[in-house]
Amino acid sequence: MSLKPLLDAAPQIPVHAFAAMAAFALGAVQLAAPKGTLPHRTLGWIWVALMAVVAISSLWIHEIRLVGPFSPIHLLSIWVPIMLVVAVMAARRHNVRRHRITMLWLFAGALVIAGLFTFMPGRIMHAVVFGS
Repeated sequence: MSLKPLLDAAPQIPVHAFAAMAAFALGAVQLAAPKGTLPHRTLGWIWVALMAVVAISSLWIHEIRLVGPFSPIHLLSIWVPIMLVVAVMAARRHNVRRHRITMLWLFAGALVIAGLFTFMPGRIMHAVVFGS
């Protein structure tokens, strides 16, 4: 395992990857920790900020080009900020069920499932973990 392929990539890629890794770790903590507490709310805002960085930074990553400079994964870059707003508004309105479901889907879809695709051969994270 070597971070060299990631650190040698265009600047937006390490920003995206490190924000995603931090969001994954913090998200796992959030899922396991007690809900509704001040630490949960504080860490939740940090998680939302990290996810916004992940989504926004991905708009400048064009490793896979299917429609001009974009790929279908860029739809996720638009969907994530919208769903972050939905989740935060649900929490502020004390709609715990909607907040929980939205956050779980964001974690599972935008971090776990999308993250697994970064380990496919030929991708930078594959080179980081498995070598080139």
